[in-house]
Amino acid sequence: MQLYLIRHGETDYNKSRRIQGQCDIELNDYGRELARITAQGLKDVPFDMAFTSPLKRARETAEIIIGSRQIPMIEDARIQEISFGAYEGLCCEESNYNIPDKEFLNFFTDTPNYHVPPEGESFEQVIERTGKFLRELVKKDEYTDKTILISTHGCALKAMLANINQTPVSQFWGEGVHKNCAVTRIEVKNGEIKILEEGKTYYL
Repeated sequence: MQLYLIRHGETDYNKSRRIQGQCDIELNDYGRELARITAQGLKDVPFDMAFTSPLKRARETAEIIIGSRQIPMIEDARIQEISFGAYEGLCCEESNYNIPDKEFLNFFTDTPNYHVPPEGESFEQVIERTGKFLRELVKKDEYTDKTILISTHGCALKAMLANINQTPVSQFWGEGVHKNCAVTRIEVKNGEIKILEEGKTYYL
């Protein structure tokens, strides 16, 4: 089994540093262009099927990558982005910061001391639900020889990798969140999951 994990293309929320989470924001024109460039880079990959977060930005990214391939595309809520609850839509840009929690940026810089927003999710919860998705996927015998696209989000993708690497929350981000449309390639063989390439972009 070959898995290609991709973070969605850019949105206007990404560009303005608004807290996106599970807000259903579509790609902007630049995000679509990044997806088209990435699709060209992956044009020779023989995808058999795709899984996508139900959020518009991930689904549209998957549709652009898949192009004219006539393959199943399955939505799965377990790979949608972390929920920021009451803070979704607010801004974490320094010049326009309006999040009630002055330490919200611990989300990126000091994960053990991140305060879960009201009605939001913790890192542990996202790791748990994405892990269930991943374990279920790799155990299915009918997918053993398949090449599968998984279109998801920055935190959700890192959560899947945390499941593979058994990364503690304190080291969750590693080298940082993947860029928009960055691709991570994973091989599953004889029950072993191996990351072959992480965070590759096909644009400058």
